[in-house]
Amino acid sequence: MTRIPRATSDGGRDALTGLPGIEGLRDRLGEWIVQGRSEGEGPRLHALLLALRRFDALNLAYGAAAGDAALATVAARLTQFAAIELEGPWMAARSGGGNFILIANESCSRQRWQLFAGQLADLIARPIATASGGALRLSPRLALLRGVGGENSESILDRLGQTIANMQRQQGRRLAWADGETTRQGRTAAQLEADLLRAIDRDEIEVVFQPQFSLPEDRLTGAEALARWNHRKLGRIGAGALFAIAERADHVAPLSRHIAGLALGAAKAWASPLRMSLNVTALQLSAESYAEELTAILRESGFPAERLTLEVTEQALLADIKIAARTLTQLSAAGIRIALDDFGAGFCNFRYLKLLPLDYLKLDRSMVDGITGDARDLAVFRGIVAMARALGLGVIVEGIESEAQRVLVANEGCEFYQGFVRAKPMSAAAFAELAEG
Repeated sequence: MTRIPRATSDGGRDALTGLPGIEGLRDRLGEWIVQGRSEGEGPRLHALLLALRRFDALNLAYGAAAGDAALATVAARLTQFAAIELEGPWMAARSGGGNFILIANESCSRQRWQLFAGQLADLIARPIATASGGALRLSPRLALLRGVGGENSESILDRLGQTIANMQRQQGRRLAWADGETTRQGRTAAQLEADLLRAIDRDEIEVVFQPQFSLPEDRLTGAEALARWNHRKLGRIGAGALFAIAERADHVAPLSRHIAGLALGAAKAWASPLRMSLNVTALQLSAESYAEELTAILRESGFPAERLTLEVTEQALLADIKIAARTLTQLSAAGIRIALDDFGAGFCNFRYLKLLPLDYLKLDRSMVDGITGDARDLAVFRGIVAMARALGLGVIVEGIESEAQRVLVANEGCEFYQGFVRAKPMSAAAFAELAEG
């Protein structure tokens, strides 16, 4: 049986990935269980245990340094996906070796949690760049669980561990439920792809806005546009799963055009100088016509190009850095600003800072989680901010969840931030009201 250890090596935060320790996760589980009992709610608590198969063999093949970098990348992908997909409170931890746990106080169906887990497995299985220029691939297995009345945190973790242990003795299974059942057949991939093709016509695709603020004055400066799919049966599906389905359905281009049109259509009513940020995918960057298409949508919307920022992740650059650099250079020449998103998550290729026409570094939430209580985390954060300043780049910090974090990043000279300490993602109407107030 796969046992969940009592504590990480330092008794708190995992030194390699920066994730909270397992004891903190146990405490959070206990809090949510007590909260659910006191409020008399149905099953809101969801959990999964992600185990990387044959991770020891990966260390032997690529070396311990590559293995450590891969674990850091898995942690970053896990937390980024959860931040996009989950609306309720959640927490992730590394439970030793190649095992990670995610818990969520999230009201969703069994089918929705299984879809979330499947999309997460796809994301973790994507190639991970190594320092030598190669790529390694991981094979994740996930045990899934919905909390039931009367159980405690130890029961939940033990059920997850037992399920993974059972999966290790079977071939070909990637997902399994901790209630002893195999994964039930929900909506198939083909059904989801067909649903997506109709979603635009049904007006099921929504754009919400995550407000961004300046530092140190705390003034509203704009928002990041985030896509949501309000599926008629599965409920809300976030941008990560949405684009993964669109990629399989070869529907990324029309979906991206629709989202850009919705976002820019809402933003054109914003008073100057409020800015808007759009995320760009690897497939978009690899399309020769992307720059021309986006500038055409901009002209049609009437939103000024100089108030638009494109956010591109390192993962989106891995496909073809030369094409990506050419496309981003064209967009930069049109007045659009470029931000390197999720900086500090996973393996960072600093060569991108030389090749791309960047205006901002957007620091991943993992870069600020521990800065108010860990001297090493703060030192790393300061080093990245100093590097950005030396390169003439502005710094945007995401994932600010406490006033202490906000004050610290302001004192360190960061220009902008976003996070739940001030505002969660909101509708276009709610953002317009915030801007007017």
